[in-house]
Parts: sequence; structure tokens; C-alpha cells
Amino acid sequence: MNIGFTTIVYYAVEVYTWLIFIRIILSWVRVNPYNPVVKFIYETTEPVLGFFRKLVPTIGMIDFSPIFALLAVQLLGNLIIWLLHSIGLY
Repeated sequence: MNIGFTTIVYYAVEVYTWLIFIRIILSWVRVNPYNPVVKFIYETTEPVLGFFRKLVPTIGMIDFSPIFALLAVQLLGNLIIWLLHSIGLY
């Protein structure tokens, strides 16, 4: 089975997108921050979400940074896949 670069990028973007979605859901419920799975999700998504949290102000109690992070991750993934296709790497 031949797995190309674009497949790896595609699945990496999908996994990261799901991690951000899970992080959003975790923010709605009370979780144990010391749980290894919760800790992994927070540590993995915080660099991107923290960056967008600095750029996008919170309106009231609503944090819009995950929306912009999801858009940016998807766009960056599509750009990388497009670049890989354009130089002939699949």
C-alpha cells in the first residue's frame, strides 16, 4: 500500500480538526484537566487556539478563536495539498 504525502497531510488535518472539535465540546462540560486524554487534547490544540485567541477578541462569553482556528487549519491543509500536487508529489 502506497501512502503519499497528500494522504498524510489530509489525515493530519482531519485529526487536528477533530481534536479542536473535541476541545470545543470539552469546554462545555466539567472535565478533569489531569486526565491524560484531556491533557493531551489541551496541550495539542492550545498553541493554535492560543494564537487565534490573541487575534480574535472574545465577545461576551463567546470565544470565536476555535472557528478561526478550524478555518485556518483547513485552508493551510488544502494549500499544502495543492502545493504537493503542483510539484508532483502525491
